[in-house]
Amino acid sequence: VSALEDENLEDMDAFISLTADSETNIMSSLVAKSHGVKKTIARVENIDYINLSHNIGIDTLINKKIIAANEIFKYLRKGEVKAIANLHGLDAELIEFDVKANTKITSKPLRELKLPKSSNIAGVIRNNEGFVPFGGFQLQEGDKAVVFVHHQAISDIEEFFN
Repeated sequence: VSALEDENLEDMDAFISLTADSETNIMSSLVAKSHGVKKTIARVENIDYINLSHNIGIDTLINKKIIAANEIFKYLRKGEVKAIANLHGLDAELIEFDVKANTKITSKPLRELKLPKSSNIAGVIRNNEGFVPFGGFQLQEGDKAVVFVHHQAISDIEEFFN
């Protein structure tokens, strides 16, 4: 702790702790937070500590097992999946798709598509500009679509992007 205090934590905007020991990373991140560091990132390998770490104020957690699982999910998913985020405590995911030409999702405005009820296109990036799409919005080739979807509807939503 004294070694951390000697590093002028008060002047830091962010603190990253990446030792091989989850407990050390959690504790050093908490010390940094207590000294006014705005953003803390900790490597936490012990899955049991993930909820605790979020609840006590660590901003971002790095876990190799979760990162590997997300990469595997990207390959298992159909469509042009760019990123996946499992929403802890919910039976849902946020999935980012690259929109391709000649797919169901580009064929009509959103209100005319029969998207699964347990899904929502939460955001679209087109030409580096973000949009919150409404019913009249029509996706185009090259767009990136961020979709909030319940697990049971993932395969249904993937069909729109294939």
